[in-house]
Amino acid sequence: MALGISSANIATPWLNVLRNTSATAIATVFVKLHTGDPGSAGANNAAAGSTTRQSFTFAAPSGNALALSGAPAAWTNGGTSETLSHVSVWDASSAGNFLFSAALGSTQAWASGNQFALTALGLSLSGIAA
Repeated sequence: MALGISSANIATPWLNVLRNTSATAIATVFVKLHTGDPGSAGANNAAAGSTTRQSFTFAAPSGNALALSGAPAAWTNGGTSETLSHVSVWDASSAGNFLFSAALGSTQAWASGNQFALTALGLSLSGIAA
């Protein structure tokens, strides 16, 4: 499995901040649905029912973690039957850079015409000195 933050697009840029290299803020983040682990580049097992990346917002960090402040719009399945299990997060609505991936709390059967709403998504950092 390759769940977690992208080495090239998140970890390395964050570490470069410690080297006095400026970091560029991400203007908008987008989430995409998957039927399995998206892999280290976020490109594997994309859901076929909807390939749309929905935009969302995070609240200000609290306790070294981010959580949704604005949930993405619901996805509508356009004609397949599949089981959703993961999401990937990107910095663009198409193409762009893969930022991180996560497994859903539980898998979700998703049939033609069904809607799926993501109500929670978070990212936390550990190894923080208290």
